Amino acid sequence: MLEKLFKLSEHGTNPKTEIMAGVTTFMTMAYILAVNPSILSAAGMDPTAILLATAIASFIATCCMAFWANLPFALSAGMGLNAYLAYTVVLGYGYSWQLALLAVFVEGLIFIALSLTNVREAIFNAIPLTLKRGVSVGIGLFIAFIGLQNSGLCVDSSTLVTITSFTENFSTHGICALLALVGLLITAVLHIRGVKGSILIGIVATWLLGMLCQLVGIYVPAPDAGFYSLFPAGIISADFSKLGETFGQCFKVDFGSIKLLDFLVVIFAFLFVDLFDTLGTLIGVATKADMLDKEGHLPGIKPALMADSIGTSVGAVLGTSTVTTFVESAAGVAAGGRTGLTALVTGVLFLLSTLFAPLFTAIPSFATAPALIMVGFLMVSSVTEIRFDDDNLTEAIPAYIAIIAMPLFYSISEGISLGIISYVVLNVCTGKAKQVKPLVYILALLFVLKYIFL
Repeated sequence: MLEKLFKLSEHGTNPKTEIMAGVTTFMTMAYILAVNPSILSAAGMDPTAILLATAIASFIATCCMAFWANLPFALSAGMGLNAYLAYTVVLGYGYSWQLALLAVFVEGLIFIALSLTNVREAIFNAIPLTLKRGVSVGIGLFIAFIGLQNSGLCVDSSTLVTITSFTENFSTHGICALLALVGLLITAVLHIRGVKGSILIGIVATWLLGMLCQLVGIYVPAPDAGFYSLFPAGIISADFSKLGETFGQCFKVDFGSIKLLDFLVVIFAFLFVDLFDTLGTLIGVATKADMLDKEGHLPGIKPALMADSIGTSVGAVLGTSTVTTFVESAAGVAAGGRTGLTALVTGVLFLLSTLFAPLFTAIPSFATAPALIMVGFLMVSSVTEIRFDDDNLTEAIPAYIAIIAMPLFYSISEGISLGIISYVVLNVCTGKAKQVKPLVYILALLFVLKYIFL
């Protein structure tokens, strides 16, 4: 049966290898089950509902990838996109989280339409590669900045931000910030040594150190100040009632209060980031697995994109941010995964994780913060692929603007907007207007109109 479904022998693999690869992929990306509730709860959503929605959406999308595309790639709520929803759309623009989820749902529908055609690839090809890499780096810095804030390491000051005072309120704020720093070092060491699941292990290790500090009295819970006991109230629960707090809420918004142009900008920001994140991940991981054909194309890319699109819309209905293909899928590929059976195993493990909701949602923010900072590092590392020589300045400078704008303006969409606008202006003013694709001119015009009328 497995042979018929996934054509294992044709891909030079076997069930044992595929199952182990699926477990490996899950271990490397299971941190999202702790991090996503930590991020999205900042928008006012219930953490348990977020975890359940994330796990179920991951299961559905990854199963679509397994059965439709027969590729060993797993999907879940994308890093960067979840931060954009919580910190930019909700806390920055003042939208309700229900309206933000509606934008994600609409984005998914648009992606479904684009995935049935070649439009999605056309958009991807229209944006210069340097600017794509700049967006990735900028998102990495944005995520790392959020991690530094959530850990308590980065605080407000007369210079806008500064490092925290570890000695002030040491039994609560100070020790949590210190534990986050220790957790970051633990995660980095594990990553350098090539330990699979280093980010997840780092989260657990940091949390366990926190529990030890509470036992010996170094950490003292102070609920009034937002510092709670680090010990979970439970481990396993089959109560899924909390999911009702987010399920279908994307349709319960006041449509009369929506500013259409502003809403379209939010949708486009989700589209833009998800588009390049998914296609870039698919092509990158497939290249490492030697899955591309002679023309450099990935067989089955359309059903793979469809899995991403459906996962996004389903996730929005359930109550989570944009679902996208995870680059951590490369871990499973490195372990020998070559077919959809690897993805199926990962998806099933995500579904089983819903039983451990009390455990995942009890993980404190100082334990998940190192994961954010480490993911930021992994994304920032692509800056080495940006050419800063004189022949590439009309692409490098816009990439640089996008990179610094995202963390400093606390908005992924602002970085994208300024990056594209500056790319068009610089090329036009230096006699390279013909290098700019017509679609990019349209995008730049739309972004300029946004700044004029919003």
